[in-house]
Amino acid sequence: MAEVACVQSFLRVASPEAWFEAVPEHIPELLIDHANCEKKAASTALSLMYRYVDQVPLLHQLSRLAREELRHFEQVLDLMQAQGVRYTQLSPARYAQGLHALVTKQEPRRLIDHLICGAVVEARSCERFMGLTRVLPEDIGGLYASLQKSEARHFENYLTAAHRLNETTQAYEDLPHRIGEFLKADADLITRTDTEFRFHSGPLG
Repeated sequence: MAEVACVQSFLRVASPEAWFEAVPEHIPELLIDHANCEKKAASTALSLMYRYVDQVPLLHQLSRLAREELRHFEQVLDLMQAQGVRYTQLSPARYAQGLHALVTKQEPRRLIDHLICGAVVEARSCERFMGLTRVLPEDIGGLYASLQKSEARHFENYLTAAHRLNETTQAYEDLPHRIGEFLKADADLITRTDTEFRFHSGPLG
C-alpha cells in the first residue's frame, strides 16, 4: 500500500520493539487507550471545525475525518466487548500533550501547527497498527490490519492541508523544518521509557 509506505518514510524512527513485545500482556490497556485515542481524534477534528469556520475545504475534510474516527471508536468498542474488556478510565499518555506543547498561539501558524500535529499522530498510529498485526491474536489483530489504510489517508490529508495553507499564507518560510520539529518531538516521546503502557507510550522501563 503506497499510503502506508509514505508513513514509514515520513517518521524519523520506528517504534521500539520493546513496546510491541509488551503488547500481549497489556491488551486491555491497549484497547481502552485506543478507544480513547479515536474519541480524541474525532474531538480534535470537531474542535478545529468550530474554530476555523472560514476554511471551507478543510471543514469538509475534517467532517469526514470526525465521522470516520467515531466509526473506528465503535469498532474498537465492539472488539472490547467481544474480548470481555470493560471500558474504564485510563490516564492519558504524555505523547499527545507533548506534541501539542509545540503548537504556537499565533495565527495562521497555529492552525498549520495543529494540522502538522494531526499528521504526525496519524502517521505514528498507522505505524503502530502495522506492527500490532505481528504480535496480536488474529481475532484482535484483524482490526488493526483493516484500519491501516484509513489512518494513512488521514495522515496524508492533514499533511496536504498544512502545505496548502502555508502556500496561501506563507506563514512559515521553511515548512519542512517546522514539520521536522514535530517529528523530533515524536521520536523523543515514543522512544523514552514510560511507567504505564498506553497506545502511544514508549517502552516500559
